[in-house]
Amino acid sequence: MKIGVISADIASESRVALTPDAVKKLRKLGFEVVIQSGAGQAAYYADALYQAAGADIASSSAEVIAQSQIITTIHDLPAEVAEHLSAGQIVVGMLDPYRNTQLDTYAAKGATAFAMELLPRTLSRAQNMDVLSSQANLAGYKAVLLAANEYSRPFPMFMTSAGTVKPAKVVILGVGVAGLQAIATAKRLGAVVEASDLRPAAKEQVESLGGKWLDVPISDDEAQKAKATGGYAWTPSEQYIKDQAAVVDKALSNADIVITTAQIPGRNAPRLVHAATLAKMKAGSVLIDMAAGTGGNVEGSVPNETITTESGVRIVGAANIPSMLAAQSSDLYANNLVNFITTLIEPAGDDAAANDLSLNLDMEDEIQGALAVTHDNQVRLAKR
Repeated sequence: MKIGVISADIASESRVALTPDAVKKLRKLGFEVVIQSGAGQAAYYADALYQAAGADIASSSAEVIAQSQIITTIHDLPAEVAEHLSAGQIVVGMLDPYRNTQLDTYAAKGATAFAMELLPRTLSRAQNMDVLSSQANLAGYKAVLLAANEYSRPFPMFMTSAGTVKPAKVVILGVGVAGLQAIATAKRLGAVVEASDLRPAAKEQVESLGGKWLDVPISDDEAQKAKATGGYAWTPSEQYIKDQAAVVDKALSNADIVITTAQIPGRNAPRLVHAATLAKMKAGSVLIDMAAGTGGNVEGSVPNETITTESGVRIVGAANIPSMLAAQSSDLYANNLVNFITTLIEPAGDDAAANDLSLNLDMEDEIQGALAVTHDNQVRLAKR
């Protein structure tokens, strides 16, 4: 059974779906691997490294598709590549399922497509397959370094003979995996950090990392509702949303750096920072919009561009931060895929040959069933 790796084939993406170390792991399981020539080059994984790990090199994506039963990718397959799929093939990657316009094509071709973003993150057995967490962790770290590079002052407090340098004030909006890593990184660099999230339960996480929670008044009844759902399924009242906006607006007006991380799968990112708030911010302050690629948390942000407002505020549209750490993010992503792929094969019997693999596609399995967006010539994804 052969696993294929195709090139991302877009200028803004440097990651590769499988690394040489991942190839070695798959070879030990009994798989063969073929990789499109140059697919790992931007992540500093040359073809020679893949060959040394036991992979074959193909000259084109079409050649990879023709040879492979399982095709791995970072993003959705290019349309011209998807046309080469045949019945029974499997596609695994971050397929952006709710925006994906090719699911009908996958289904018509008889391919089974697994969208890694749909992983049930509450399952303990799924944690080592969680691509969103592995990529967001690195993105949160890198976002702070991007901000430090754009900011015209240092992060930590300095005591000098010429006077005291005050520490930077950093505000993190959205305290998921990326936000928590951003808090930890900014604190290590010596900044004063504040954070906000729609989930009141995130307060303990923020404070455990040394950040200050931007407290919003909340009634006892609403607090109990939020606690009962863990915060994720909680729908806050209009008053709570209004109060939180006022608290955040005040914090941003005094901030030197703001990092926004809020994204909603399948939908445009929520708007967290509006023009009226930007106008109150200090000249020279920096905003890193990690959701620029999905509509943006910051009004006026542009994907992959840095703009400066009339008042001197710099907005960085950071649409694909994990790609800036391509070597490490590829390594983690590849490990996630290897862990998932192992769920697709039947355990070898005692008398089976070492490379005697067979597929075990089970849509009743809580992981496979959740990730499969096409199977058996059908689109399985519920509309949102």
